[in-house]
Amino acid sequence: MNPGIEIRNTQLELHQFRLRLAILAGVVLVMFALLFTRFFYLQVVMHAHYQTLAEANRISIVPIAPNRGVVVDRNGVVLAHNYSAYTLEIMPSKVADIDALINALGELVDITPRDRRRFRKLLEESKRFESLPIRTRLSDEEIARFAVNRYRFPGVDLKARLFRQYPQRELFSHVVGHIGRINQHDLDKLEADDQLANYHGTDYIGKTGLEQSYERFLHGTTGVEQVEVDSGGRAVRALSRTPPVSGNNLVLTLDAKLQEVVYRAFGDRRGALVALEPATGGVLAFVSTPGFDPNLFVDGIDPQNWNELNNSPDRPMINRALAGTYPPGSTFKPYMALAALTYGKRTPQQTISDPGYFSFGGRQFRDSKPGGYGTVDMHKSLVVSSDTYYYMLANDLGIDAIARFMALFGFGSRTGIDLPGESAGILPSQEWKMRRFKQKWYPGETISIGIGQGYNAYTPLQLATAIATLANDGVMFRPHIVDFVEDIRTRERTLIEPKPLPTLDVKPEHIRFVKDALVGVNKEGTGRRAFAGAEYVSAGKTGTAQVIGLKQGEKYVESRVEERLRDHSLFIAYAPADKPRIALAVVVENAGFGARAAAPIARQVFDYYLLGKQPARPAKDDEDATRQ
Repeated sequence: MNPGIEIRNTQLELHQFRLRLAILAGVVLVMFALLFTRFFYLQVVMHAHYQTLAEANRISIVPIAPNRGVVVDRNGVVLAHNYSAYTLEIMPSKVADIDALINALGELVDITPRDRRRFRKLLEESKRFESLPIRTRLSDEEIARFAVNRYRFPGVDLKARLFRQYPQRELFSHVVGHIGRINQHDLDKLEADDQLANYHGTDYIGKTGLEQSYERFLHGTTGVEQVEVDSGGRAVRALSRTPPVSGNNLVLTLDAKLQEVVYRAFGDRRGALVALEPATGGVLAFVSTPGFDPNLFVDGIDPQNWNELNNSPDRPMINRALAGTYPPGSTFKPYMALAALTYGKRTPQQTISDPGYFSFGGRQFRDSKPGGYGTVDMHKSLVVSSDTYYYMLANDLGIDAIARFMALFGFGSRTGIDLPGESAGILPSQEWKMRRFKQKWYPGETISIGIGQGYNAYTPLQLATAIATLANDGVMFRPHIVDFVEDIRTRERTLIEPKPLPTLDVKPEHIRFVKDALVGVNKEGTGRRAFAGAEYVSAGKTGTAQVIGLKQGEKYVESRVEERLRDHSLFIAYAPADKPRIALAVVVENAGFGARAAAPIARQVFDYYLLGKQPARPAKDDEDATRQ
């Protein structure tokens, strides 16, 4: 045998080939078995699950935002309503270069610098997957131009939106408030209140005023629409629809015409006025001036306008009527007189000698009238507004008795009005000072409390509530602005019932005496010039509140004091005196004597509300009015 020749083992090779083939066939069978198993799992076991997913890809659930409720005054004048318009919106997460995109959009539609600033502010405050408006309320021509160029702008879309509008602008800015875009804080609160699902598809929520406090009534119920979509996510046809339920309407106790009269009466002066219906607590006018245009906030306010409002020395964003606190000045004296009668510290006939000052602890507390008013009883003390009388009275009463009595009229506590952000003010007492300053109360501090100075600080709303309670013979009502909540579907009205609080434990004869003295104020006293020739009998009390304290022996000279450090002008009043229909409190900041600036505004308000007289111009300061 030739050693170079290899003999092949055919049988062995055939066996190995068959073995490999068998192994391969086994692998193939296993693979087919796995595929069949997976197929069975997907098609049979998971059939319902994947059918649902397929339907979800084909069907989109679209929330439908409800119409927000309308706000009207007592006579049906619209204060807040809605309208629909198209908005051009950008989804930041789908755009690589936002600035370039906005520049390109600007060639099709008008995009102002204000639009850009607002968009940047929204971008900083929002998540990038949220759709943000770059332009709102597009014209038909702008809509058409964008529609034919839509393919050029991925991440940009036209959306029909409901917009809030405040036709009265600054006139009701602090009462009705405004809406704004929902932020993370709002989302957290909605989730905590289990309301998040009802806000799907809604971008806005009440931020201030009645828009905030009555949000649950105004918002309504979100609807749902099932829409068949194509592979690009565009709607093809609607499959089913559950319509939204519009929010309820609010009918207010406010009178829009009266509100306008008040606003015009102030002119360009800063201040606040609250007018109430004594028999119900319904608010007739609620003005804080200057105001602002709430429409600026609907689309998201741009930084420039925000800075102008926020940094203005006139502080238009502060609701002075609700959150501004002021020393009440001599408007505090009627309640001091009532306290004296109630606690037996004075009788109506009891007199003092007023030399024009009161000495205590080596210090002289001076009266506004040099030389004083001579012999003064309680009636005269209110009519001429004798400081000396109330210096002495405060010393005799003591701070805790004063605080205890004033608390009955609501001083130093929130009224509970249906608006957010109310201040409690400051009703000083020994306990208050220890808690606030960790210091004891000194007897000398009580003296200035008697004329509404010192630590005293109250809101115009508290002053109005107190005088309304006095006008109503000690029966107090919680002030409220909403009269009815109206169901948009049934037109059924739910009355916001007046809430009487416990009647004050004050003798009727004491209240009558003080009320008679307040009539004397407007007939022969410090308010006589403002109400000269009035066709009705009114009652009131002037007040002048110091903004800065004076040193011992220092005399206040208005012309030498910076305008914003001058005294505030105050006036509280009600009319007609026998059957009060309206009670009010006015504060005019840095305007001097109460009789000079605040009382003429009250006169214009009463003339309109009681007689229908329209004032032709802002209330003119009475330059000849005496102090207080």
